[in-house]
Amino acid sequence: MQYECKYVENIVEADWNLLPDITLLDVVTGDKPRLHTSVRACWSQEGLHVRFDCEDDHIIATMINRDDPIYNEDVVEVFIDTTGTGYKYFEFEVSPRNVIFDAKIEITDMARAQGERHSTGTDDTSDYKTVDIAWDAHGMLTSVDKLSEGQYRYELHFPFADLEAVPDEGTVWKWNAYRIDGDQSGKFHFWAWSPTGAVNYHVPSKFGELKFVK
Repeated sequence: MQYECKYVENIVEADWNLLPDITLLDVVTGDKPRLHTSVRACWSQEGLHVRFDCEDDHIIATMINRDDPIYNEDVVEVFIDTTGTGYKYFEFEVSPRNVIFDAKIEITDMARAQGERHSTGTDDTSDYKTVDIAWDAHGMLTSVDKLSEGQYRYELHFPFADLEAVPDEGTVWKWNAYRIDGDQSGKFHFWAWSPTGAVNYHVPSKFGELKFVK
């Protein structure tokens, strides 16, 4: 899977509706989920920009501090692997309250990463990866807006300095986009652009490609 990430001169003036969009699917089966989520991305000289547009009929978001375990509630997520190896990548999450979770991930056992199941896939006690939550993307900017009843928009802006890499036209990174959503019954649903086949987002072999184009 590949997403063509288009260049924009000025992100403030960018027409997001002209950018290609992708739709999140059930992370295990690849089936259409109960709520629609579309994701668009673009890049500028300053950094990478991602937008989620989400249907949401029930919000679960109680946490207020950066790096709280917001993955146990409603979140949107972006994983970015600038090397394409799958062994090291960045994890970014944003809750409906605009609370951020950001971390550097290092896979220590790729075989386990490709097959192990987790309830959320983000625990830092797993024996096949390390999760460095002490690291912060200091220049990262996020916003969450309620557009109308049941419609929410998340915007995430990542300076290339935080991603520790600067792409050029034709550069290809690996990435995936995810969402966790709790319904009114308390059941959580797990969605992804590139399904992993398990309730586990940390399967780098399933990441798709992010190709930078002009």
